[in-house]
Amino acid sequence: MGKRSVTVRVARWSALHPGRAVVGWLVFVVLCLGGGIAAGMNSATSEDFRVGEAGRAEALATEGGVQLRPTEQVLIRAESGPLDEQAADAAVKDITARMKSLPEVASVAAPVPSADGRVLRVQVELNGPDQEGKKNVIPLQAQTDQVEKAHPDLVIEEAGAASVSKGVNDQRGEDLAFSEAITLPVTLITLALVFGSVVMVGVPLLLAITSIMATMGLAMLASHLLPDTGVGMNMILLIGMAVGVDYTLFYLKREREERARAGGRLTSEALVEAAAATAGRAIVVSGLAVIVSTAALFLAGDVIFDSLATGTILVVAVAVISSVTVLPALLVKLGRRTERRAAKRRAQGKPVRTYGEKKPGRAWNALLAPARKRPALTLCLSVLVLLGLALPALNMNLKDPARDSFSREIPAMQGYDRLLDAFPEQRIRHQVVVRAEAEQAGEVARALRELDRMAAADPLFARPSGAPVLRSSKDRRTSTLELYASHATYSDKAVATLDHLRDDYLPETVGKLPGVETATTGEVPRGTDYVEHQNQKLPLVLGFLLLMTFAMTVFAFRSIVLGLLGVVLNLLSAASALGLLVLVFQGKWAEELLSFISLGGISSRVPLFLFVILFGLSMDYQVFVVSRIREAALNGVPTRQAVIEGIGSSAKVVTSAAIVMVTVFASFVMLHILEMKQMGFVLAVAVLLDAFVIRIMILPAALLLLGRATWWPSRAIHRAEQRVAERYGSREVPLAPQGADGRPVSGHWAEPPAARRG
Repeated sequence: MGKRSVTVRVARWSALHPGRAVVGWLVFVVLCLGGGIAAGMNSATSEDFRVGEAGRAEALATEGGVQLRPTEQVLIRAESGPLDEQAADAAVKDITARMKSLPEVASVAAPVPSADGRVLRVQVELNGPDQEGKKNVIPLQAQTDQVEKAHPDLVIEEAGAASVSKGVNDQRGEDLAFSEAITLPVTLITLALVFGSVVMVGVPLLLAITSIMATMGLAMLASHLLPDTGVGMNMILLIGMAVGVDYTLFYLKREREERARAGGRLTSEALVEAAAATAGRAIVVSGLAVIVSTAALFLAGDVIFDSLATGTILVVAVAVISSVTVLPALLVKLGRRTERRAAKRRAQGKPVRTYGEKKPGRAWNALLAPARKRPALTLCLSVLVLLGLALPALNMNLKDPARDSFSREIPAMQGYDRLLDAFPEQRIRHQVVVRAEAEQAGEVARALRELDRMAAADPLFARPSGAPVLRSSKDRRTSTLELYASHATYSDKAVATLDHLRDDYLPETVGKLPGVETATTGEVPRGTDYVEHQNQKLPLVLGFLLLMTFAMTVFAFRSIVLGLLGVVLNLLSAASALGLLVLVFQGKWAEELLSFISLGGISSRVPLFLFVILFGLSMDYQVFVVSRIREAALNGVPTRQAVIEGIGSSAKVVTSAAIVMVTVFASFVMLHILEMKQMGFVLAVAVLLDAFVIRIMILPAALLLLGRATWWPSRAIHRAEQRVAERYGSREVPLAPQGADGRPVSGHWAEPPAARRG
């Protein structure tokens, strides 16, 4: 027997020492989680999010101590009718005194009435950067609630970016709990249908959940190298459940097949070891493919993608480790239990249940028939359908989802809407930052006032009450000007205000001063620069993905043809999923159906995220399906027969795994956050198309048409066919290798006598 791989050796040890393996895994999980909790989570700061000109402006302003600070607005109004001036004045004094006493508050402005005089606005400026206000807003909200109770004749509420951010975080936690409540029962039902055993259903869930727990601890430790942005844990839950169940599913399926082939002649340890050589290897290759693909996100140069990549890589790595270490131990324990029951039933003269490799039923035969009978026609029609679905992606408009797109079920968003009804100019705030020598401070101030006058004459801008908001640093080297507009932050008009500011007004005013550095920031500039940054990085990330997908496929199967085919199929499924995403989310027709407010575009992070995650997950199916085909071909089965039998034998388990993944992803469509909706939708659609169109229609049709050319340039398949032809002559080659008695046995093992039953 040849030298065993590391995967097989680890599985063999685990199978021979199941108790130690299980205890070792539990200790690993506890150490990871305990270490993470002890170290704590290192969250990203506002500096980590800086991108483009907006990031440069924030750095300049922060250095001068004149950066944008988070502001909250306390609104005071009557329940109905005009506002009582005396009651309002008393409430203003109360809220001002309370807010000034808080260490989180930097300043409290004088009250500003709305145009109709029905609402008073008290602006409260918090300490710290603009993007970190959600951490400090809780004490302010508590004081606002106290003031409202003290003045029952008035309606007093708080609104602002910090309140909204906190509300979004709270809603995200509730959404994730809701998603888990949906995903778990569907996963249980799917696994029960696949295995028909409650005990076997528990194994995939147990490993997935413990893998997620261990990864959460590791992610906390990793955050001290790569700061966490809050999305990493979401990705661990999303991907962890999907791949954790997937890997266990494939391993369990193969162990059952080996058990059926052995016909009771091999021990549970030998059967698990046999499964490790096939399914175990496929899991390791697949996991490496997902890890390598996801690593492409690091090339995006963005802290959010760094966090997504870290969470995904860690949870996939832990899921692979659990599948090749503790899973064999659990299968041995379950196998011994099954053997004892079987022996008892035999002693009682009762029939023993067998778990054979069932042939595809009528439904699967119907699905596989087109590719088997008319491969050329099936290939052409399937490709044309996917290309048709991909067409809307040509009109994709990338945007950064801003505050206006958040769910109105968040109380802070309801207050935000009432704020904008009374003070529409508060929707957009641009900050112009100027760095110059101290002796130029007077010239800079005059130029900024001129810029303010030009903006005031532009109907796209709005002028709040009061003088222009001009600030200067203590050393007089840094000056800022704040400008306002009343458009939705993701709208074309909002972007137009930024274009006018950067392209026209700044060059005509401050830009004419010698030796002056200027930059603009704010929510709209941040979003615009972020989208541009993503567009610049997309070709690099996509090129890396294509190269790695090709390289991993060639490495796994020693075939350049399969490498090229894998790249094309991944592009096809990703493009068609993007087309459907644009069709559903870029317009307004599905807003009520899926409960979202259309941006008139797609969140800028979604396409890049889709390509990376889908390329990795598609490699899952590619590896598992093609491994079965190649395995048969290496045993001398003609390529056509190997394709038909390999696709048929893996169809049920691949589609079952896909159903679990689709359920996990689709549950995110019911969440409130638009970006999560889009990510869940596009991944669910992509996996669905990949499992039911790519793997059942296009892949088998392409392989049947390619024939032996599928394996070029490797000649291992040709040599295997020659060996079997010499042995069997013109007889049909059995898919599973046979023993001396003609009965099927494991095709990869010549077990020593000690492993066999007498």
